[in-house]
Amino acid sequence: MPSTASRPAVGIIIGDPAGIGPEVVAKAWLTGKLHQTCRPLLIGSAAVMERALKFIRKDASIHVLTDEAEVPETLVDRHDTFDILDTGTLVNEVIPLGEDTVTGGNVSGIWLDQGDRLARTGQLAATVMGPISTGSMKMAGTLERVVSVETGKSYLILVSGPLRIAHLTDHIPLRRVCEIISQDLVLMALRQIDSAMREWGLRTPRIAVAGLNPHAMGEEDQNGIALAVQSARKDGINVVGPISPDTVFRHCIEGRYDLVLAMYHDQGHIAIKTWGFSGNIAIILGPPYVHLSVAHGTAYDIVGKGVADHTMILNAIQTAGYLAAGRGFPTSASVKVGE
Repeated sequence: MPSTASRPAVGIIIGDPAGIGPEVVAKAWLTGKLHQTCRPLLIGSAAVMERALKFIRKDASIHVLTDEAEVPETLVDRHDTFDILDTGTLVNEVIPLGEDTVTGGNVSGIWLDQGDRLARTGQLAATVMGPISTGSMKMAGTLERVVSVETGKSYLILVSGPLRIAHLTDHIPLRRVCEIISQDLVLMALRQIDSAMREWGLRTPRIAVAGLNPHAMGEEDQNGIALAVQSARKDGINVVGPISPDTVFRHCIEGRYDLVLAMYHDQGHIAIKTWGFSGNIAIILGPPYVHLSVAHGTAYDIVGKGVADHTMILNAIQTAGYLAAGRGFPTSASVKVGE
């Protein structure tokens, strides 16, 4: 196993206890692959993880840390032992499977807060959020604890193999997208994305910007996007665009670019989900640390059956370890992600 110095500490929030999060986290841990790239720490409930082991019919030891001050010095750091921070949020309480609850939303918020706090103090180098239930968190009033995307401040980056797509905007109407696209908004995003990718280990990131209109020939493309790209290039950013949105994503898949900046939610999501769904991961660029999540939900319909696919959470944790260590994105030459 690689040395401790080359493996950053990564916190893994196990997700809503009523969903498949604990199951897929357990499966990912027991592959033995996480410790090759990081020192993983679960954040959640030991009792919930014990239940998840029964669902997947596997055995493992569980090492409980009860105080945040113990992170990361007291980790057992073994693939056959779950290191978990459990500060007693679910004492003698069993969460029913497959349904939203106030308790589930409350503990999800607490666990997210713990991960954020440990990352901001430098005890963790990265965090990965397992699948949470927005319904439970709305019931508990904790939904604001989830790291969200805010136009001009934070960005969603979806990753599926060689295809990496950042989103200039997220959940806003298309009419509003056309109104807000500007040189300043696009330039701000390019600067933040380029800086982050350099910190992650890409020496000179190659960024392509998707146009908004067909063939990138609209007013927004010429008066907003194109001018932003010109300014970014003067700043030393290796960026091109706007490129016709019907071809730019294929160019990224073929290896011409390291990332595409899409203009709106569906422009990027359709491309990523068409290219491949299993194993996709999401990066939230905005917090002062590496933060990832999975691209699926709690899957209440299959929870407890032990059949949930752990590929996404495995990829997310491995990628978090690579990015936090400044080693760039995992490739087939460095690690067989998701196997």
